[in-house]
Amino acid sequence: MRVLVVNHVSLDGVLQGPGRPDEDTRNGFRHGGWAAEGANDPEMFAAMGERMGQDFAWLFGRRSYEDMLAYWNQAGGPFKDGLNGTRKYVASSNPDAELRWPNSTLLSGEVPAAVAALREQPGGNLVIMGSGQLIRSLLPHGLVDELFLMIHPVVLGSGHRLFGPDDEAHRLRLVDSTPTATGVLMVTYRPA
Repeated sequence: MRVLVVNHVSLDGVLQGPGRPDEDTRNGFRHGGWAAEGANDPEMFAAMGERMGQDFAWLFGRRSYEDMLAYWNQAGGPFKDGLNGTRKYVASSNPDAELRWPNSTLLSGEVPAAVAALREQPGGNLVIMGSGQLIRSLLPHGLVDELFLMIHPVVLGSGHRLFGPDDEAHRLRLVDSTPTATGVLMVTYRPA
């Protein structure tokens, strides 16, 4: 299996709260919903669908898992069934974390080792959405095969970023870049 990151980010690298105002208000973040204007772009939906394919599983950090599943299970619609019906692997530092949603498997303890073992299994893609802390924990171990980033034309100035100030350097190779009609730049990077 390949590990693919699929995330909305602002021009200054923020990935916190892209979908709705109340999505993630940690540390007083007040820009929630910043990606909503360009989120209904058919080009982005098609590109995301290509990366997920028929045979994929989700790989989430616990916070992203809880927020995304709780929201879509309450809101309903096609994303609810897609999230619930798909296999989900959830990384958590709490070995007793309760996973309330169907088809969920807890990864605790040495998460990079658990993800490395998943990568050795046959199958499609392990898709990470949100989950910045998880992504930052996998990159130093060479466990991210591709980053598909939808870079929105907005600078937020605050919020949790995809890459933190204390992260190691990671050389990436640009594989593709496509602008959308809404001004979002879709870029695909792989390790160099």
